[in-house]
Amino acid sequence: MTMVRSRLKKSTLPCFFSLLLGLATTGPAAAANGEPLTGVRLYALDCGSMSFTNMGIFSDTDDYDGKTGSIVDPCFVIRHPKGILLWDLGLGDAYIGRNDPPNHDGVSMQVRAKFLDELAAIGIAPADVTFLAFSHFHMDHTGNANAFTTPTWIVNQAELDWALGTPTPPVVDPRTFSAVRTVRTRMISGDYDVFQDGTVRILKAPGHTPGSQVLLLKLAHAGPVLLSGDLYHVRSDRPHDGASARLMRVNSSRSESLASVDRIETLLKNLHARLVIQHDPEDIKSLPASPAYLD
Repeated sequence: MTMVRSRLKKSTLPCFFSLLLGLATTGPAAAANGEPLTGVRLYALDCGSMSFTNMGIFSDTDDYDGKTGSIVDPCFVIRHPKGILLWDLGLGDAYIGRNDPPNHDGVSMQVRAKFLDELAAIGIAPADVTFLAFSHFHMDHTGNANAFTTPTWIVNQAELDWALGTPTPPVVDPRTFSAVRTVRTRMISGDYDVFQDGTVRILKAPGHTPGSQVLLLKLAHAGPVLLSGDLYHVRSDRPHDGASARLMRVNSSRSESLASVDRIETLLKNLHARLVIQHDPEDIKSLPASPAYLD
């Protein structure tokens, strides 16, 4: 495991040369009709769902104990004039066609559509993708990652070190992102401007996991939109009516989570930004259904 980490660090280019490499390998992106893009587009794709016989895991203060519920597990495509970013890769096509009963934790997982077919429907092949990035390395966000060996993976170093640790952390399956050992990587430790123009920014938001992140988009018509990662899981997790945020029991640092919530809520207020809670069914339904997009 140490060898893997060492090799990844040594293969990472210094920041200046990494930027030059990114600019050299990202050309103008085109829409599905072949016309050049003039702005940023956000697509939400169906990458699975999960049902719970007990939602108690989603609150460490027992707010959801004994309640049943479901969450969704989308993947996101961000089309930019300089390239294409995939943000979070869902449960994975390995779950297609399965109708497993709830596991020992009372969780059942479903995937209805092949991810590559959904990409093809908006005119994207794996080789067209410029970057992959992950809000974090829990297995419901990395399922399809290994299908993409051509793009540069933008990886938070603290998150990777944690996910490759021994013993393997809960809810992590290193097999789903094993290609990180051989693909081109861009290692980051804090906020990162993907296309170097302020329109697609990865923001550090640790706590749920050591390297958790959110994604902030600047869209021409919709305005600022922030994808939550797992900062929240459902709408009722947000601070409201004087109550603090509800945090999941699977959490690497409660204090870091609360600090991240404070930062992101302040940012949302200052930017008048729209928050999309990635696992909340109603938030995802509120987005245009692919092949439509938000721009």
